[in-house]
Amino acid sequence: MKKSSLLNAEVSHVIARLGHTDQLVIGDAGLPVPAACQRIDLALTQGVPTFLQVLEVVTHEMQVERAILAEEILTKNPQLHEALLTQLTQLEQHQGNTIALDYVSHEAFKAQTEKSRAVIRSGECSPYANVILCAGVTF
Repeated sequence: MKKSSLLNAEVSHVIARLGHTDQLVIGDAGLPVPAACQRIDLALTQGVPTFLQVLEVVTHEMQVERAILAEEILTKNPQLHEALLTQLTQLEQHQGNTIALDYVSHEAFKAQTEKSRAVIRSGECSPYANVILCAGVTF
């Protein structure tokens, strides 16, 4: 049995297959998933698991060099935005690197998900609770 905190086989597999700059989306319950993109649905009910819980476990396993957010999160979900920034700052400290942060329109964000390896759906039901994580390298 695995010793790390990530037990979900599909999520573990997709992270293990990421190469430098590959993208992985963590989304809320309402984010549309492109037909050609792998969908990993973790949602059980509203709010379970939360976006931040999924982000924490995924980033424990994944080296991140860049994160992309919809700019609408700044005004439509400022509390989640602040919590997300806190988690990314902690991740930077843990990884020993700076994580570039980019904001795009929600429409551009949804278009960008088409280039991602997978979309992990959380049970989050708050607006714009989505992030695209870009894989870094550990060396």
